[in-house]
Amino acid sequence: MRADVAGPAYRGRTASIGFARGPFIRLSARENSARTPGSPQDEALALRGAIQSSSEQIAELAAAAGGEATQILEFQVALLEDQDFIDPIFTSLVQGTPADIAWSSALDEQIADYDTASDEYLKARSSDLADLRDRVLRILNGGEGLVPEIPSGAVICADDLPPSRFLEIDWSGGGGLALLRGSPTSHVAMLARARGIPMVVQLGSVPDAAIALLDGEGATLELNPNAEQIGLFERRREIHRRSRASARAILRRPAATWRGERIRLLINIQRVEDLEHADAQYADGIGLMRTEFLLSGPEGIPDEETQYRTYDEVLRWADKRPVTIRTFDAGGDKPVSGFTPEGEANPFLGLRGLRLCLARPDVFEVQLRALARAAVRGNLKVMFPMVTMAAELETARTVFTEIVADLQARGIAAILPELGIMVEVPAAAMAIGDFKCAFFSIGSNDLAQYVLACDRSNGALGNLIDPLHPAVLELIARAAEHGRRAGVSVSLCGDMASDPRFIPALLHCGLRELSVNASSLAQIKQTIDRLGHGGGGG
Repeated sequence: MRADVAGPAYRGRTASIGFARGPFIRLSARENSARTPGSPQDEALALRGAIQSSSEQIAELAAAAGGEATQILEFQVALLEDQDFIDPIFTSLVQGTPADIAWSSALDEQIADYDTASDEYLKARSSDLADLRDRVLRILNGGEGLVPEIPSGAVICADDLPPSRFLEIDWSGGGGLALLRGSPTSHVAMLARARGIPMVVQLGSVPDAAIALLDGEGATLELNPNAEQIGLFERRREIHRRSRASARAILRRPAATWRGERIRLLINIQRVEDLEHADAQYADGIGLMRTEFLLSGPEGIPDEETQYRTYDEVLRWADKRPVTIRTFDAGGDKPVSGFTPEGEANPFLGLRGLRLCLARPDVFEVQLRALARAAVRGNLKVMFPMVTMAAELETARTVFTEIVADLQARGIAAILPELGIMVEVPAAAMAIGDFKCAFFSIGSNDLAQYVLACDRSNGALGNLIDPLHPAVLELIARAAEHGRRAGVSVSLCGDMASDPRFIPALLHCGLRELSVNASSLAQIKQTIDRLGHGGGGG
């Protein structure tokens, strides 16, 4: 191609905003290499070692990443520990099947089953299975199981990318992710946004190239660009950089306002370390503290003292600002060994969230005791996830009240904090007046998923998963209007709140409180500031 000829450009969908310019690196889904099998005993030893190494690698990734990433990786760990799945593979080794063939055949069969499942949650797990298959095979074939060394700042291209491979990549030097398939609501997209990595999905067929320009804002990928393309790209990147710098300056200004009303901006955290983000100090409080990371430690389900110290640390950081802590939201796409049930046909609609906690008082009551003790420290609110009926809330309230009374009777400082629910089940949104809550928080990720009947992690449904669908906005507006009439605060803590494109719609729905990722706080405050000064949506 001549230097003055423009390189090809491809358009996809934005999954994470940002810009990346660097070498184009394609990651293949599967790497085959010749392997000489040994005796059945040797093959069994080799496969067991490869499985063990894979399990250790995934555990290290989970420990290093923490937060929701740990929950995402639980699926792979659970499969490696499933003897009903593993035992038949070793039986085939005794019959003379080489370890790599036995392993890949078993995983290929599982992948095919998941791909053809009617349940979208199960379909979405096929990429995790393919990743696990390839990881063990790489180790069996003499590799270390990790991704090859990638140049700093590279634009990485893959058909799709499971969370474990994303976490293996060193993103400290920048770079970007271009997926031929994928979904902007996938687990990998969530990880990319949390780390500020630009990501574009659903690009279709893309050839190899030497250099790539990835524009996460415009959702474009340009290959082997000429000087003009590079110049235009750098101008767009500079505009983006200045906009972010301006946004950070706005953080130090007084509270965001729109049409004369104050808009409260809080942050979501997945672990205590998230409070170290430079922008976190400017938040009006914590609108969502996920607690599932506590379930991923090596000791399993944490004891009361461990939980208490964690909650207390967050409340001390917040001082007098409100802190909303969500009780364990395990289940669905967040399985926890020893806690969530196995073998559910549809985990998203199964025993998860508050349903699971009420079914497991041995776990739930420990968490409530820790929360009741921590509530003495500061402005704590406790939120229950996946609530369908008011009776569930009342049952949880009764259990919580009895726990507080028991602690106080034993001379232990404890109080009952304000209680609220996540509005993520359509039935709860429709019958919101039935719930006697001190506050509501809209979980737009699950709400949109359930209203639109689309698994948000399934890239094939990306064009249907529209948070701005009238049905989704109607339920959000319904919840906000109920809060206004009842004098109860209503916030939104899902991905919509962290995306500037959705802010005008959310404000018009009546929301005056948003909880965002700390990395998005400046941009969202800037967006509201511009809307308030005639920049649109006013």
